[in-house]
Amino acid sequence: MSDREVARHLERIQAIIADGALAHDVESYISDSWRRCVAEHRLNPSDCREPEVLESALLRERRQRHERLLSLASDEMGSLYQQVAGSGHVVILTDADGCVLDYVGDMALERQTGSAGLLPGALWNERVQGTNGMGTCLMTGKPVTVHHDEHFLVRNTVLTCSAAPIYDPEGDLMAVLDVSSTASVAQQHALSLVGMSAQLIENRVFHCAYRDQYLLHFHSRPEFLNTLGEGVLSFDPAGRVLGATRSALFQLGVDARVTLVGQDIAEVFDMRLADLIDEAARLHHGQPIPLRGVVDGRRFFASLKCPARSGSHTGHNVRAAKIRDAGASELDLEQLNFGDPRMAQAIRQAKKLIDRDVSLLLSGPTGVGKGLFAKALHGYSDRADKPFVTVNCAAIPETLIESELFGYKAGAFTGANRQGSRGKIVLANGGTLFLDEIGDMPLPLQARLLRVLEEREVVPLGADTAIRVDLNIISATHRDLKTLVQCGEFREDLYYRLRGQALILPPLRQRTDKRQLIEYILKLEQAEDRVRLEPEAMHLLLAYAWPGNIRELRNTLRTLIALCEDERISAADLADEFHQETGADDPQCADTGVSEAQNPLASAERAVLLRELESMRWNVAKVARNFRVSRNTLYRKMRRYGIKPPR
Repeated sequence: MSDREVARHLERIQAIIADGALAHDVESYISDSWRRCVAEHRLNPSDCREPEVLESALLRERRQRHERLLSLASDEMGSLYQQVAGSGHVVILTDADGCVLDYVGDMALERQTGSAGLLPGALWNERVQGTNGMGTCLMTGKPVTVHHDEHFLVRNTVLTCSAAPIYDPEGDLMAVLDVSSTASVAQQHALSLVGMSAQLIENRVFHCAYRDQYLLHFHSRPEFLNTLGEGVLSFDPAGRVLGATRSALFQLGVDARVTLVGQDIAEVFDMRLADLIDEAARLHHGQPIPLRGVVDGRRFFASLKCPARSGSHTGHNVRAAKIRDAGASELDLEQLNFGDPRMAQAIRQAKKLIDRDVSLLLSGPTGVGKGLFAKALHGYSDRADKPFVTVNCAAIPETLIESELFGYKAGAFTGANRQGSRGKIVLANGGTLFLDEIGDMPLPLQARLLRVLEEREVVPLGADTAIRVDLNIISATHRDLKTLVQCGEFREDLYYRLRGQALILPPLRQRTDKRQLIEYILKLEQAEDRVRLEPEAMHLLLAYAWPGNIRELRNTLRTLIALCEDERISAADLADEFHQETGADDPQCADTGVSEAQNPLASAERAVLLRELESMRWNVAKVARNFRVSRNTLYRKMRRYGIKPPR
């Protein structure tokens, strides 16, 4: 900001704080936050102090405390970043104190924004950083967007932040998921996407917390089971409700968890626990259980997941075992194949090898679903009831990966957890260790990993005694490991140890079952199965080369659903690259590379601009005011996205 802009920013904040009548210029949560910054935090908008950043030892301790959250959030953060991928975007996860625990994205943003402090260990609560997406979300407990000069501190006004809360199973705010960027136009759809990702992470935390209890998945419509809109209740062997997801509260019309917790399941639905188990065992696997709500008689459809360990004291253990046997894996391996012969071959080979002590290496471009394949394969194996532990070798900072993977003894280094850490390898003992992006593992650690694989034992940092481990190894990479070996960037002996059998997952453009995949994912990404693809839109999606593969398909459909207003996706709703794709009639068209337009966020921004222009009858001045940009900036964006006024 120039000196004049800084002065204007200060005057605006002071005027709105002094005169509540002016607060209509900003959202109420912004003006309320500005008042807190002045009255409670004693901040000065022009404060140029360096942001507070925890020392690496303290950050390591925090990450250790939130190890389960980080593990559960990792995949969804990567998926969210693919939706907003581009220069100047970063996906951030903070704890309840506003400390950045993890990030995925373009850390060049830190260089662009100077001293903003978008990096692990930085504190982004309101006390330190004033009004901002993460800190204000923590204060309100609700999704928020803070755009440019809505930030309190001048140094943060280059940012646009969209943040959503993540609640723990007890209903307490435990973390915040945020997308920050230097976009000049606030991305109206970004908050919806962040909110959906936060809910997915929250649901995973809930399932993990109650994995040893009964879980009842339910919805008023059977086709929405196993989608984002379903509700989930957990209850103990006596049938008492232990927890409920936010979607469950919504489905049941309940305001607070305390209303449900402690009730017998028969006080919520018209069926006792014993009857639920009997009905689930009687029905064909996958067939929903019809239920009615006790309070209002509403009809629901449900599926029951029994705990991995049902003690004999419950009296239901035999019937519960039948249900577990019918659905031991959360995702059946065959569900990944919709008819493509290359996928079918990979699945056949994987099934034959997974329990034969053969290391499997999944190869394929980014986004083809290697992580999903590995998890489904674990569910098919004899170790399905044992841990499945993922290590993303590209996502963990190099300074932390050794302790994350191998663990450490108490007092091994300054700031180490007092109890030490077992590490990912020991956590996977008895189950499956999935080494994602193995090609990005630092060379010095490859020798230690090879020793673990050969000797089946691991020595934590600072320890003298080795720990024996027994586990399956599945690795994945989008890189050519042979080339890395030739360049000296990957150990040849480790390569051959990991490559017991290479399974190649085909890129989406080469798959013959794209239509079935599109229809399946479109349904999966909806809380309510209302949005439909018009035939012309389906044709363009089938003809597109999909350089980002299934991840790009999922993100594109999720974006289209978030922006959809009339429950129909037409060809006009698709971004330019879908219309301009060469060889549009050839479903096997080659990947010509990723242009800026192929960024889902840019596609969404174009759609938002176009709809706003049409709603304002192409009055550029009004649209520019709504987006708080100059007309020249808006005209540049229109030219960039090929938007032309009607003649």
